Amino acid sequence: MAKIIALANQKGGVGKTTTAINLAASLAVLEYNVLVVDADPQANATSGLGFDLKEIENSIYECIIDKVDPKTAVLKGEIDHLYVLPSHIDLVGAEIEMLNMPNREYVLKEVLEKIRADYDFILIDCSPSLGLITVNALTAADSVMIPVQCEYFALEGLGKLLNTIKIIQNRLNPDLEIEGFLLTMYDSRLRLSNQVVEEVQTHFQDMVFETLVTRNIKLSEAPSYGKAVVMYDAASKGALNYLNLARELLQKNNMTKIDNKDKILKK
Repeated sequence: MAKIIALANQKGGVGKTTTAINLAASLAVLEYNVLVVDADPQANATSGLGFDLKEIENSIYECIIDKVDPKTAVLKGEIDHLYVLPSHIDLVGAEIEMLNMPNREYVLKEVLEKIRADYDFILIDCSPSLGLITVNALTAADSVMIPVQCEYFALEGLGKLLNTIKIIQNRLNPDLEIEGFLLTMYDSRLRLSNQVVEEVQTHFQDMVFETLVTRNIKLSEAPSYGKAVVMYDAASKGALNYLNLARELLQKNNMTKIDNKDKILKK
């Protein structure tokens, strides 16, 4: 039975999609069955894993609106154990179409329950908003991972996201937990990056992942080739960062026998 993790932050450009793609690929390399659910109309997670958006017959939109069986929409990725429930630009209109649906906040949860038993992890790549699709993702999820970029406006709006999570915990999904805060786009040479890391760690303490995702050109280049960074350049710092994150996530969820001392790869 899969653990469902939503990657959410209403601020754009913080590394949600990059994390969804590369964390999923890293878990797949470690032989865990992983499904990436692309819940963003921009469909960057879909194209970033090598799928041509013009050739997709069924997407998450059809599953939500037309009640298409999600098993028929899931696509197999380039890596063994990696699968994608693709997105489409039509998802932009889904929120309006969902307004009159009964239990509209639970639609995605019903979709994912049909395929949950087929995977070890389901990662939901949310759009940079706190709209109805994101609310659906948080209602369907067991936990939420929050990417935070190591830049000046990193904490801007974070309070609003945490307030939304609290509302969903109180009204829609009492079992929703915060999986952790992931610091992204870290540059050890910049004082500002180090200040943001220190501030986030001070505020959230054990809720912050030890793994820092550093700025890395290979990480930026990989999506343009439709590949996860572990397939594009397995020796790059970006690939090592996400393998570290995968192992840390497994350790945190007691899904590995790796000792604490060994859970972080040597840089």
